[in-house]
Amino acid sequence: QVQLVESGGGLVQPGGSLRLNCAASGIIVSNYAIAWYRQAPGKQRELVAAITRGESTNYANSVKGRFTISRDNAKNTVYLQMNSLKPEDTAHYYCDAVGILQDYWGQGTQVTVSS
Repeated sequence: QVQLVESGGGLVQPGGSLRLNCAASGIIVSNYAIAWYRQAPGKQRELVAAITRGESTNYANSVKGRFTISRDNAKNTVYLQMNSLKPEDTAHYYCDAVGILQDYWGQGTQVTVSS
């Protein structure tokens, strides 16, 4: 059974940092493209960052220079390091593993940026 478990969210002040974790079981993350999405109340889900099988990365313009996606093959985990957080980064963050025929989602983790 495939599971993606996100963790690391929480409440942080503006300018602070968090690291989100997407721990996978039942799949090997290096065989998939992994993306982080977020959804804020009343808004559409949006792509935040993605890492390909070959470890190429891409980011939403709104997070470029602040967020970094990375992968630890030994831990079968993908990370999203978030720095210089802003109130507009507040959202529920999800990871998504995309294969040729498969698409797996986790339950997400909440990030709230507020003073």
